[in-house]
Amino acid sequence: MFEAKKKQSKLSAAFSMLEVIFHMTAHSIRSSHTNAFAALAINMTQVLVMMAAFYLMFSVLGLRGAALRGDFLLYLMSGIFVYITNIKAMSAVAGASSPTDPMMLHTPMNTFVAMVSSALGSLYIQVLTVSLVLAVYHMGFTPITIDKPVGAVLMLLLSWFSGASMGVVFLALKPWFPQFTNIAKTVYTRANMIASGKMFVANSLPFNIIVLFNWNPLFHIVDQTRGFTFVNYNPHYTNWMYPLIFSLVIILVGLMGESYSRRHVSASWAARQ
Repeated sequence: MFEAKKKQSKLSAAFSMLEVIFHMTAHSIRSSHTNAFAALAINMTQVLVMMAAFYLMFSVLGLRGAALRGDFLLYLMSGIFVYITNIKAMSAVAGASSPTDPMMLHTPMNTFVAMVSSALGSLYIQVLTVSLVLAVYHMGFTPITIDKPVGAVLMLLLSWFSGASMGVVFLALKPWFPQFTNIAKTVYTRANMIASGKMFVANSLPFNIIVLFNWNPLFHIVDQTRGFTFVNYNPHYTNWMYPLIFSLVIILVGLMGESYSRRHVSASWAARQ
């Protein structure tokens, strides 16, 4: 209760916040399971189940010929990894500690730290999952070659950033419209199962179909990822600048909304969640 506060320099305060973010990131990773390896195994299982489902669907429907020339499983991975990373980042940030959470009573803690740590925890799990799945497939089944690995990794990071920016918006809306926010998150997740474009190649679609998906930043990211992954694919209808600018605008709007919600926070909101 009685504590003598010490004045900190800006550099010292920055390092102090980074330390808190580090510990909260570790906490967010273990939040789904007390064992970090188990949490990673659960996430890998989700990815593998989705890959198996899409592989069977493409095989049964005879759509494998519509994919890119190259490794078919790598084609599936390029879409599924980007989609999962985006959705997991959105869910993690949207589910971060709210201003009414008891954790916020501790002095070093604030909502910004909660958002950043949740996003970083999600990224950590997804990067490990992608690395392990690709390594097992490369060493245990068939060697794979990624044409421009740096560009592919940057698209994965852009997918994470895009999902985190949407998560900030949902986090800002949650205290005011908790039920609507849960429905909106579900709609976002389900709609992107198709709207993300992971099931088809953008270059092969007619223009009247492309306009139905071109608004979606994740559609651009998936298509650009395949452009960096496969040497014989050059995206004609998408670019990476649109999702980047869109995400920057969305995260700015979300941070303004979260700031407004935090200033008007009430302990009774917890009963509405």
